[in-house]
Amino acid sequence: MYQLLTIIGRLGADPELRYTPAGVPVCSFNVATDRTWNNDQGQKQTETTWHRVTVWRKRAEVCAQYLSKGKMVLVTGSVKASGFTNRDGQISASLEVTADQVTFLSSSGAGAADGAGGGQASASGEATHEPDIPF
Repeated sequence: MYQLLTIIGRLGADPELRYTPAGVPVCSFNVATDRTWNNDQGQKQTETTWHRVTVWRKRAEVCAQYLSKGKMVLVTGSVKASGFTNRDGQISASLEVTADQVTFLSSSGAGAADGAGGGQASASGEATHEPDIPF
């Protein structure tokens, strides 16, 4: 069996880098994805889904260094679901993504308004840069 989730979205806040007691880097950040459609009356509707992403080891340090709030990323990885009781006492669910790959889609100096460019955190965790595609 195989499981792989791919999301493209924007960071809702700056990533948080921390270290395990053994000294292993781990970086966490939230990514927002939007779905837009027209309802039966023709009115535009938008739904935002938040994804909690965790990145480990050297890749975590690269993400913490180059990502910030508003940057666009493509994340691929595996999903884990967990249940919890929210502040209102309601039972809720959370999906957490453990990233295998994080591709930076915003250019290095870009904020929330910029599009494609940048590079990715490769399998070794090193930042690689790809040329802009002219279309």
